[in-house]
Amino acid sequence: MSLRGAGRMWRRCDVTVRDLPLGLLFLATSFLPGLRGHGTMVGDLPTRPLDTLAVAALALECLPLAVRRRWPALCLALVACGFALDQLRGYHSAAGTALPIALISTGLHLEHRRRPTVILLSAAYVPLAVALSRLGSGGETPDGFVTFYLVLALAWGAGAWLRSARVAEAERRERVAARTRTAERTRIARELHDVVTHHVTAMVVQAEAAHYLTTAPERLEQSLTAVSDTGRRAITDLRHLLDLLSPDHGSDTDLRADAKTAAEGPGTPAVGSVLALVEQTRRAGQPVDLTEQGTPPASTGSADLVAYRVVQEALTNALKYAHGSRTSVRVRHGEGDITVEVSTDGTGSRTAAAVGSGRGLVGLRERVGVLGGDFSAGGGSDGGFTVRARIPVGSPS
Repeated sequence: MSLRGAGRMWRRCDVTVRDLPLGLLFLATSFLPGLRGHGTMVGDLPTRPLDTLAVAALALECLPLAVRRRWPALCLALVACGFALDQLRGYHSAAGTALPIALISTGLHLEHRRRPTVILLSAAYVPLAVALSRLGSGGETPDGFVTFYLVLALAWGAGAWLRSARVAEAERRERVAARTRTAERTRIARELHDVVTHHVTAMVVQAEAAHYLTTAPERLEQSLTAVSDTGRRAITDLRHLLDLLSPDHGSDTDLRADAKTAAEGPGTPAVGSVLALVEQTRRAGQPVDLTEQGTPPASTGSADLVAYRVVQEALTNALKYAHGSRTSVRVRHGEGDITVEVSTDGTGSRTAAAVGSGRGLVGLRERVGVLGGDFSAGGGSDGGFTVRARIPVGSPS
């Protein structure tokens, strides 16, 4: 088994099993001949050799560290009892170091009754200090006991600080997760708007036009075929989007491979698909002229998708509010950006500016802005409506 596999197996073990080696290490260290009598010493009691009772004291100090994260209050109580026995008997073992460890762990992991625990421990320290002072030779001053209490308080404070830092980090992650969820909901709403509005608008326009073609069977059949083709395309795009939203979509490898696709949206169409978009709009009865200049670079990042969405939204608005008005689409591939301009003639465009909800245009402005580009949309003096966007090429997806 590799070290990485062993590490994963160890992390899957119960927390008590993972904490037990620390307690066993302290216990084993306490029996080392060179460390006997050189451990923690509160008061001035003479050091005595280890005996049977010492084994019980050492076990109380060390072994409860195995439950320091699962039952921190119980761990601290047992370790404190073992420490008191250690000091009152004068063993002064290295296991006394387990008390600050237990205090740090309790300050970090104790969830409830934290203040009563501090008060109870402080109250219990007073009789211990008095007993050690009476059993000693009288050479220990109160300052020594106060200093040791401050050391213990510092250990608890360190654990409490770690706890507050962990809580703050958890709250920060929750805020980030909330912002991420909000951004994801916004992205999904934007994608649904782009996909559904465009396709449904085209279908509605085509279906309405079919009412006036009853005397022209060939044109009626073409119109109905266009409706069905648009509907199938809408279903395909929606299915792709829903697949990306499904929690069961793909394996871990697939998800990593689809990360860019999921971020960009369903189908991730490129500017090269603008021609198909224009053809679909023409079949819906909208006269559209397409002009493309320049050669697209090998890598454009998210610029292709954003440019496609700009054209899609502009043509959708033209269908809804300026049906039948001539529309021109210009796409220019520059060295560092893609420039898109969609202009619609007629008063219908002005109606679009006044009546439209603006959700699509706001979404486009956000898309272009994220990539550091420029976006504008507005009516002209001739009653037309123009959408312009400059999208930097090579922006991260």
